[in-house]
Amino acid sequence: MSWAGWLRLIVVGGAVLLLEVLCRAGVIAKTVLPAPSVMAGDLYRLLASGAASADIGETLGNVAMAVIASILLGFVAGVAIHAMPRVRRALDPFLATYYAVPFFVFYPVLIVIFGLGAAPIVVIGTLFGVVAMLINTLNGLDRIPRVLLKTARVHGMDPVRTALMVKLPSAAPFLFTGAKLAIAYCFIGVIAAEFIMSSSGIGYSIAYAFNNFDNSRMYALMLFIIVLVTVLNAVLFTWERRIMQRRRR
Repeated sequence: MSWAGWLRLIVVGGAVLLLEVLCRAGVIAKTVLPAPSVMAGDLYRLLASGAASADIGETLGNVAMAVIASILLGFVAGVAIHAMPRVRRALDPFLATYYAVPFFVFYPVLIVIFGLGAAPIVVIGTLFGVVAMLINTLNGLDRIPRVLLKTARVHGMDPVRTALMVKLPSAAPFLFTGAKLAIAYCFIGVIAAEFIMSSSGIGYSIAYAFNNFDNSRMYALMLFIIVLVTVLNAVLFTWERRIMQRRRR
């Protein structure tokens, strides 16, 4: 592990330890925030009992569909927009202000179009993640060294080979960044949608626990989300680093 990785572990571990001490010392009331060790125990018992399995499975399924849709649509749209400079100049102001749009106001319209169920929630998750992937695709394509493109033309490479052997490898760091952001935004969109628009899922379960003062379940599910997203980001980071190392060789 690099020094940066150790530094991150020290910072996170120190914050968790400080929170544990403050909670155990009574500085933070347990009715407000339980100690991290208590949250971990509650999460273990919740997962072992299977009481949240259905909600977790539904949310992860919705997030998976939203992530796949946002990454594919964002990548394809980014490539298409990059190939049309005039269209890009027209869309740039909208992309810059995209996340100022309150997507949840469109939920009634989405219900009319898609009906009740998971579809509107997946669409909202996709709307949250797609532009992060699109923007990073554009940034990656913008930063491909021109000398590489000229070299590809000199060697008579066709557009497909140029895209696969030159453009994609050069843009890979930005594409990975876009994918990581898309995953994070899709989690935010899906779980936030479940808070107010669903009768099942992790978001609904957290909101229900909050309304019924069930702190142990609420914080256990929140901890589950934090751990899950952290692990996913760590896996993507490791995968990205290995691909970059192979490319340098």
